[in-house]
Formats: sequence, C-alpha cells, structure tokens
Amino acid sequence: MLDANLTQQLKGYLVNIRQPIELVASLGDDAKSRQMDSLLDEIAALSDMITRADGADARRPSFLIRRAGTDIGVRFAGLPMGHEFTSLVLALLQVGGHPSKAAQDLIAQVQALDGDYAFETYFSLSCQNCPDVVQALNLMAVLNPRISHVAIDGGLFQDEVTARKVMAVPTVFLNGEPFGQGRMELEQIVARLDTGSSARAAEKLAGKEAFDVLVVGGGPAGAAAAIYAARKGIRTGLLAERFGGQVLDTMGIENFPSVPYTEGPKLVAQMESHVRDYDVDLMTLQRAAKLVPAADAGGLHELVLENGSSLRARAVILSTGARWRTMNVPGEAEYRNKGVAYCPHCDGPLFKGKRVAVIGGGNSGVEAAIDLAGIVAHVTLIEYDGALRADAVLQRKLASLGNVRVVTNALTTEVHGDGERVNGLTYEDRAEGSLHRIDLEGVFVQIGLVPNTEWLSDAVTLSARGEIEVDHRGATSRSGLFAAGDATTTPFKQIVVASGEGSRAALAAFDYLIRLAPVDAGVLEAA
Repeated sequence: MLDANLTQQLKGYLVNIRQPIELVASLGDDAKSRQMDSLLDEIAALSDMITRADGADARRPSFLIRRAGTDIGVRFAGLPMGHEFTSLVLALLQVGGHPSKAAQDLIAQVQALDGDYAFETYFSLSCQNCPDVVQALNLMAVLNPRISHVAIDGGLFQDEVTARKVMAVPTVFLNGEPFGQGRMELEQIVARLDTGSSARAAEKLAGKEAFDVLVVGGGPAGAAAAIYAARKGIRTGLLAERFGGQVLDTMGIENFPSVPYTEGPKLVAQMESHVRDYDVDLMTLQRAAKLVPAADAGGLHELVLENGSSLRARAVILSTGARWRTMNVPGEAEYRNKGVAYCPHCDGPLFKGKRVAVIGGGNSGVEAAIDLAGIVAHVTLIEYDGALRADAVLQRKLASLGNVRVVTNALTTEVHGDGERVNGLTYEDRAEGSLHRIDLEGVFVQIGLVPNTEWLSDAVTLSARGEIEVDHRGATSRSGLFAAGDATTTPFKQIVVASGEGSRAALAAFDYLIRLAPVDAGVLEAA
C-alpha cells in the first residue's frame, strides 16, 4: 500500500509516539479489507509502539486507532489515503501521545466541553476540504474522553450515503443527527458546542487597541497585505471568517511562480504560517457587518462585526474576496447539498455511476466536466453562450470523451427534485425559445464568482458588478481605505495577482500613514 518514500516518511514520524497504540481492525472478505489489512501490517512494522488486534465493528472494513489500555481512540471506515493520509498520520501521533500544535486555550476549551458527543464524518478521498474536518474531530476525540469520531469514506459505504441522504462532503453527524456540511475549522466546531464562546470572543475583540493597519479578509491578498504591513513595524491586525478564502477550495495550482504544483489547502497552510511569523493579530471566525469610515483624514475607521463588537484602525485594507456565483433559479437553493454542488473535486465521488450536469463553459466548467466524466455515468455541460469559452486544449480533451454531451446557447431555468434530492433540470434553448428537461441526479454550478462586498455599499464606491473601485495604488474612494484581490475592479482574478495587489495596498497604506500630520502614533513616529 505504501511506496518506499511514504514508508520512510511515516517511519520518521512514528518515532514521536510516546504511548503504545493498537490498530484494531474489523475486516471482511472483500478487496478493500485485504488492502486495509496490508496497510495496517505495514504501519505496525514501522514501530515497536504499535500492535495489531482484531475487532468486530459493524462497519467493515474499518479500524480503530486506540491508546493501549484506554478508551482513547479514533476510527477510520475505509482507507485513509489520498488527501486523508495526513489525517491518518496525525491520528497515529496524537493517539500515541504526541502533543497537538493547536493553541493551548483551544485545547483547554475542548477538554472542558461537558456532554457526550459522537461524531461521524463522511469524506471522499478527492476532497481537499475534508481533512481539516476529520483532523479537528479526531483531535477532539483524543483530548476529551466523552467525544468519539468515525471518519467514513462515502465512496466505499454507498448504502450509508444513500440512506442518510449524504450528497456533499464533508458531511458531519452528531449523535446521529446532521451537524454540518463543508469545511469547518476546529475553532468553528468548538464554538458551536461551547455556547458561551461567542460572547467571550466579542468581549475580547472589543477590548483591543486601535490598529495602524487592519486587513479584512484572509485570502492571498489579505495574507500578503498583513505580511507587508507587519514588516514595516506597525500595529497590524487581520480579520477573516476563514483564513485562505477561495484558495481552500482550489484543487491543483500550477501557475504560481517558483511552485510547479501545489494544492489550495497546502498553500493556505504555508500562507498562514508565514503570516504568523510576524507580529500580526490574526482574528478568525469573525464576519464584518459594517464599515464606518473616519470623519477626517488620519482619524479612526470603525469596523463593526456581526457579533456586536467593533475594531478601529487608522488604515483599512479590504481583501474580502469572492464566493461562488449561483444561478438564482427555482430549486437551486432548495437542493443545495442535495444534488446541487459547487465543488466537483469534493462531491464528484458521491455521484459515481449517476447522471449529472455542469453549468458553465469556461475553464472551470470544462475542467469539472472532464473530471466528472471519469466518475459518473454521463455529463451534460450547459453553456449560455453560443460556444464554449474554455482554453482550446481543454475543449479538445472534452471532445474526446464519449460520455459527455455539450449544449450551448442554453439557459438553465429550474432545478427539479422530489423534495429530498435532485432528479432533473430544465433549460431553455435560447435560439428557439423551447424548454427541455434532463433527468439526472446532480448539478455542478461553475459560472464564476461574486465579490463579498454587499456590506460595503455605504462605505466605498462599488462598480455595477459590486466590485470595489480602486486606483493604481489600491486606494478606494475614501481616504485611508484600500482594497485588493478578487473583490476589486482589478481584472484577472488569480492568486498571484491578488498577492501582488495585497502587497501594493499595504505599501500604499503605510505611505498614507507616514504622510499624515503628526499624531500619537507609537511606532509610526520611529518609522
């Protein structure tokens, strides 16, 4: 199961195990069980601190990683390879007593949770968002004996997926009831269980001193802006609902200079580590609700948060990014995560052998259709324009696939379902005006992005498309307010472009601050 390189890496990690662990396997007679048996033998052979044992769990194949002589452990139902291999390695280490790198106050918060919590997470091996959820819940199970967690490969346990109506990953159940879908950080999960955490966070935020530069948004633009501002020695804060933004949902990245290939979550982890190398006050799990610009140049701008607290800053850099554009047709919202999906890499395996549609004929849409064609029975790609807009090389690849149909000059008008899941869609032939229905089980929407700027309409000038208007320095229509990245009018929504814009906005903000009339500005006077 493990090649020589992975074996050597894993052996190096396993020397950090401090307490003996057992791999308790519940296996059947199928091929996956035989693969799991082989994998567990290979792992056990790499450390004297690991032993094998037989189990009798109802899910087969599955295995429990258990701290010897205790009830501390986590279970994997399926083979945790692909994106989940890191989850396996961390589980081995943490069950084996190796300390987590999570913040100590967050660890204490998990340990203090009062209640019995049995979590189940359905993942797919191609999902880049799933490992964060799996790893967070595994850690919680290790830290608190009243918490348990099973990570289940939805592609392997199709009967469960169907019975529990799982149509998107990651999907989490708590004590048998739906808990959440999509990417969730450890802090988010704990906040939902610890009902007093929101009030404590709001109180803590309200007590912060004013920043010299406050960055709003944690994508590539926000990360670059925070780094460049902090390097100037000024008081810098970064506030974001989730660090990484849309990059977290990006599979393969092959056009970032000096990095031939990486994946979104990996790049985000590196960005966050880089930001933390500097004196940046990083505040996540927070949503901005309103921006009140300063009345006078050099005054303090106020950022009001959804939790009721507010932050102040002499300069603000808006890097709020964008989100998936929706079709806004009947049935789309009703069947979101019930057949309507936006991430083919994450949710594609759940539609194995089924019929799906992809909406959008740009690069994202064609790439999605190509990927899905290798999993599903049939793909119908629907494009509004009279021709596909994707790169020629992608169109040639698409044309070579026998289970893909392309419909151009078509407008999706409705998504149909039976109340529980999608069973079809209707599109209009724009040339003839006729309506056509397609019977299918999934709809993947790939029609671009919408800037996250609705809450800024009273603070800065926005374009007709809702983008923040900026000049060549990243300055907005209001003094002391700057913007960068996908939320702005700058063309070409690319990671490298956003990073450069964030750097530019930070330099422009610093230049703005040092040119203000002398004030009680702390380090700015020294700068």
